[in-house]
Amino acid sequence: MKRINFLPSLGVLTAFTSSLCCILPVFAFLAGASGLASNFLWLDPARPYFIGSTLLTLSLAWYQKLKPQKQVDCNCDEHKKVSFWQSKNFLAVVTSFSFLLLSFPSYAHLFFPKSENKITVSQLIEIRKIQFTISGMTCTGCEHHVKSEISKLKGIKELTVSYQNGSAIVGFDSKQTTVEAIIKAINSTGYKVVKHTIVA
Repeated sequence: MKRINFLPSLGVLTAFTSSLCCILPVFAFLAGASGLASNFLWLDPARPYFIGSTLLTLSLAWYQKLKPQKQVDCNCDEHKKVSFWQSKNFLAVVTSFSFLLLSFPSYAHLFFPKSENKITVSQLIEIRKIQFTISGMTCTGCEHHVKSEISKLKGIKELTVSYQNGSAIVGFDSKQTTVEAIIKAINSTGYKVVKHTIVA
């Protein structure tokens, strides 16, 4: 009796799709193509459905693998060795990989360099604090993507990015960088600055 073997592949595909909006910013950052990051944001509302599909698909695959097989008395080669691709070991690998993909948003920040807010001392430092409202961020990977781009600018003293609030609060030396430069850095990620307001 042939077993269903497309389920593990389907499980990985749905797991990958569920985290695509968070995986893509990392790939875009590593490839130096930051603007591509927001191309799959439209998938984010469907993430719970993809997660559910992954869990259902993997559950069915494990059920197929673990359910008792009917014993047939015959002289046929029933105990033929199962290939690795049809084995429980392969399904365990696929399941582990799928869970790594599903949980990707929680550790995506590890792929971005740690931002160090360095400020060059000038004779008269003029610190400004601006809150930028940003559309399109959906996970911590998005936060770190935005943070890494802003951190490349000179004179950044304080930086907080929150995808939950859809905002970035930036404290900077206005003699070394400008609001326009920060907006340009944020927009280069593929997310968009909707508005900005002075905090201090």
